[in-house]
Amino acid sequence: MENRKNPSICCSVEQCMHNLCTEHFCTLDQVHIDTHESDPSQKECVDCASFIKRQNFC
Repeated sequence: MENRKNPSICCSVEQCMHNLCTEHFCTLDQVHIDTHESDPSQKECVDCASFIKRQNFC
């Protein structure tokens, strides 16, 4: 997998395997945004469903 930054997707979650550790960007072409609420009203109700836990540290 090529780790190139997607300048359209800023991300500071270094625990995600799609995060480019050298910069705060995602390496995916697109991400899936989801919610865990039936009627989301705050940003805390929204999640990046593309998140995959990184096995090693940045």
